[in-house]
Amino acid sequence: MLINRIARAKQFLPFDALKGLQEALREKEIEYEEKKELSEETLNELDNIFNRIERGSNVIIKFYKNRTYNEISGIVTNINYNKKKIQINKSENINISDIINILII
Repeated sequence: MLINRIARAKQFLPFDALKGLQEALREKEIEYEEKKELSEETLNELDNIFNRIERGSNVIIKFYKNRTYNEISGIVTNINYNKKKIQINKSENINISDIINILII
């Protein structure tokens, strides 16, 4: 009798006939942004600010990643000039070329 109840209950479980459809629909809802080209003046400003940053600096950085603009604040834990990356809070690695604004706190 118990087996019949379990078998009957299975027919009422949610069924996803199109696996991944819900995830694809959620992804479509996200509004993506085009990466903006920065002016020569802005690039020079960023370069000047970047030259003042050291490990341990507290910063707020606005950057482009995964087709959207993001902002992170925290402590600079590493700067890799060869790979052109800056690491914030030991977790977020940001390409220097993707940075559009830096604020040293």
